Amino acid sequence: MLPTKFVHSWTFRVVAIYAALFAVSVLTLLGFIYVTTVGFIDRQINETIATEANGLYDQYREHGLNGLIQVINERIAADRFGDSIYLVTDPEYQTVVGNLKEWPRDMARRNRYASFTADRPGQEEGTSDTLQVRASSYVLSEGFHLLVGRNLRERQSFETLIVTSLFWSLIVTAGLALFGGLIMSRDMRRRLEAINRTAQQIIHGDLTRRMPVVGTDDEFDRLSLNLNDMLNQIDRLMHAMREVSDNVAHDLRSPLTRLKSRLELTLFGHGNPDQYRQAIEQAVTETDKILSTFNALLSIAQAEAGAGRGDMEILAADTLCADVAELYEPLAEAQSLGFVTDLKGPAPLSGNRHLLFQAVANLLDNAFKYAGRGGAIELAVRPLGDMVEIVVADGGPGIPEADREHVLRRFVRLESSRTTPGNGLGLSLVSAVASLHQGSFTLEDNKPGLRAVLRLPARPALKLAG
Repeated sequence: MLPTKFVHSWTFRVVAIYAALFAVSVLTLLGFIYVTTVGFIDRQINETIATEANGLYDQYREHGLNGLIQVINERIAADRFGDSIYLVTDPEYQTVVGNLKEWPRDMARRNRYASFTADRPGQEEGTSDTLQVRASSYVLSEGFHLLVGRNLRERQSFETLIVTSLFWSLIVTAGLALFGGLIMSRDMRRRLEAINRTAQQIIHGDLTRRMPVVGTDDEFDRLSLNLNDMLNQIDRLMHAMREVSDNVAHDLRSPLTRLKSRLELTLFGHGNPDQYRQAIEQAVTETDKILSTFNALLSIAQAEAGAGRGDMEILAADTLCADVAELYEPLAEAQSLGFVTDLKGPAPLSGNRHLLFQAVANLLDNAFKYAGRGGAIELAVRPLGDMVEIVVADGGPGIPEADREHVLRRFVRLESSRTTPGNGLGLSLVSAVASLHQGSFTLEDNKPGLRAVLRLPARPALKLAG
């Protein structure tokens, strides 16, 4: 008795379908053999009947009725198994000679083949045998009727053999199919149960568990690999969220504490209006820094969540970067920096104008911050096949190769940049914007300095926005 759980499982349904397909295949094959073979036997019987009838008809023409009667008696005597059927009747269908008791009622009386049930005298006195016959009738001269046929015993034996073979073949095939299906599904069931067990362990809090991979590169392995990638991504996001929470608490505690202290001193102090005004200005500055941090975090979260995809438009990267460069040209003059642009076009792409503008601005902010007074900065746009490359390069101290991946995380600032303004979110935002646009963001050595490269997929310049 199969367990109820297994009967209701997908594996059982697969095994049942597998067995049914095997059974239908065997049934179809044996049915074809049966129809073909029985048809062949019927044709052979018809040909035998026709040959014997022609021979008897020739005897009748040459030797008359007495000669026909003699030949039929000889053939009946020589037929040990009684497979041949002969009957001659007068015009009133009264038996003249033959091995049937009477002319069959359901027999067509003129030159047709027919199958019917008939009685013939048995081997013992007063007995009769019932048999299936296939025969054809002929009308002789003087009104006599001739019936020539064959006992269908062999045909019936063959039919019985086929039906018996079909029955046992179905039984054996169904058994073998079920056995084979169970063997084949055992590994499938085992691997599914392993995935389910791992999923249950993850649900109950063991987030380090991963789906088993056998190494056969089949559908289950690919499913496990995809699930593991998803779990790794979830794990990374959870770690990032915890880091963000810790870093927000750490980075905002100091400005909030300073803001609270200044407000308390202003509230309980006895300063003059200028001192009050200065304290309020400092509080506003601290508030702006806090708001800037929250705005950067919000932009990164929106970019990572894909919130900007709804505002995608076809735009020209060279025009966008020209607008950003125009904002920074006065700052370059004020700091005596060599600010060079190399904006090659056309460079169409599909993107969120606001986020791309902010990403390029962040890269220029970093370049202006670390280039040093009198240094050189370059902003370039280059169409490269199916990609558009935006490059911001400076001649500052650069970032060591070992730290280039690390600085793309939120709130990460190297020791050399601790004394400069910032919250460690600029490069994180650029990386998130690149991912949103299905592009890439890398930091390279400018020898000396840093070379920030933003690569985005190009799009046909159907209608450029702005």
